[in-house]
Amino acid sequence: MIPIKLLQKYNVAVPRYTSYPTVPYWNENIEVNDWKAVVIRQAAIANNTDGISLYIHLPFCESLCTYCGCNKKITTNHSVEEEYMQAIFKEWNLYRELMDDRPVIRELHLGGGTPTFFSSGNLHRLMNEILCNTIIHPQHEFSFEGHPNNTTKEHLQTLYDLGFRRVSYGVQDHNLKVQRVINRVQPFENVKRAVDDARAIGYTSINFDLIYGLPLQTKESIIETIEQSISLQPDRIAFYSYAHVPWTSKAQRLFNEQDLPSPELKMELYRTGKQLFIENGYCDIGMDHFALPGDDLYKAWKEGWLHRNFMGYTTQRTSMLIGLGVSSISDAGIAFAQNHKTLGEYYQSIDRNELAVTKGYFLSEEDVAFRKYILNISCHAGTAFNVKDSSLLKDYSFDALKELEKDHLITFNDKQVNVTELGRHFIRNICKAFDLHLLRSERNKESRQFSKAV
Repeated sequence: MIPIKLLQKYNVAVPRYTSYPTVPYWNENIEVNDWKAVVIRQAAIANNTDGISLYIHLPFCESLCTYCGCNKKITTNHSVEEEYMQAIFKEWNLYRELMDDRPVIRELHLGGGTPTFFSSGNLHRLMNEILCNTIIHPQHEFSFEGHPNNTTKEHLQTLYDLGFRRVSYGVQDHNLKVQRVINRVQPFENVKRAVDDARAIGYTSINFDLIYGLPLQTKESIIETIEQSISLQPDRIAFYSYAHVPWTSKAQRLFNEQDLPSPELKMELYRTGKQLFIENGYCDIGMDHFALPGDDLYKAWKEGWLHRNFMGYTTQRTSMLIGLGVSSISDAGIAFAQNHKTLGEYYQSIDRNELAVTKGYFLSEEDVAFRKYILNISCHAGTAFNVKDSSLLKDYSFDALKELEKDHLITFNDKQVNVTELGRHFIRNICKAFDLHLLRSERNKESRQFSKAV
C-alpha cells in the first residue's frame, strides 16, 4: 500500500509529460514554413528507419460528457462527417507533398471526440484514402477509441479488416449516479457487448479508460466499478485522475463542486484502485497505466522498448508523429506543432491549402537532452546522465532528486538515477526534477496551471 503521507506530499500540480517542453511553454504562433522544413527533414529520416506515426482527431460527439477536457464538437447532425473528412484528406495531401517517398505507416490512432460517431462506411473511406499509396510497416499498430454505446459490430469489423487490432473504450465509471452527473450513461451490458464483439472479431488488445475523483464517487462505488471492469478482463487499463480545470473546460462548471471527493477520499480511491489492479494480475506500467502480462504494452515495458508520446504509452517508437484534424499535435522529435483548436480556423487554413498549425515549439539542444531524461524515467524507470549536462543537473535537478531519494522513491548519483518500486507510483513527480522550464518558472515565481498528480 502506498503511504498516505507520500501521496499528500507529492500531490502537487505537475504535467503528465506527453511532451517536453510541456504545452504551456510553447509559442502561441509559429512560422508554418519553419515547421514544413522540419517535416521535410524528419519525415525522410522516419521513412528510412522506423516509419511514421499518425494521429487523426475526430472531434464530434452526440452528447456532452461534462467531465471531458478534450477538444470536441457536440452535434447530432452526421452530415458534418463529409466536410471534415474532405479537410483531413486535403491536410494529409499537404503533408504528402513534403515527402519524397511513400510514407511508411508504423502507428495509427483515431482519437476524439468520438471516432465511432462516424459511420463504419465513412471510417472505411477515411482509412482507404489515408493509407492509399503508403507502405504499411510489418510491425504496425492501428488503434481507435470507441464509445461502448455506439461502437457496433460493423464498426469493429470494418476497422479490423483495415488492420486495427486494439480498441480503447471510454468506460470511466459503471455507477449510475456517477454516470448521470457526468452525463455519460452507458449500461454495463453495453460495455460487455462491445468487449465481446471485439474479442469475437479478433482484436488482440482491449483497453478501458477509468477515472477516479469524479463527482459522487465513493470508495464502495470505485471498488464495484473496478471489479466489474476486471470481470471483462481488459488487456490494459488506464486509471486517470479526474482533472478539475473549469477555467479551461467550461462544461466542468456544471458540477456542484461539493459533489467532488475530498482530496483525502480521492487519494483513497487511487490507492484502492491500484491495489485491486495489482491483486488481479495487472502490472503497474507507470503514469496510471496497467496491463496484463500477455499484452504488448507489458512486453514493451518489460523488454525496454516502451515509448511515450501524445497518445500516451505506446509500443511503437517513431521519430515523426503527424497529427491530422482540429487541435491535433504533431511531434517531429526536434519540434512540436498544434493545429487550430476551432473548426472554423482549421477549415479556413485547409481551404487556403495551408497546414493548419498555429501553436508550437522548436527544441533547443538543452530541451532535447532533458526530454530524453524525462522519457527514460517515464518509460524505463531510470536514466544515465550526460556529463555535458552536469552543470544544469546540479543547478536544477539534484536538489529535487535528493528529496526524492530521502523518500525512497529513487536512488541516484552524479552518473545516473533509478526509480525504486515505491517510486513507480510517483513517476510524474520524478520527471518534474528534469523539467527545467517548470523549475525555472517556480524559481521566478511564475505560475503555470497543471492538474495535480493525484
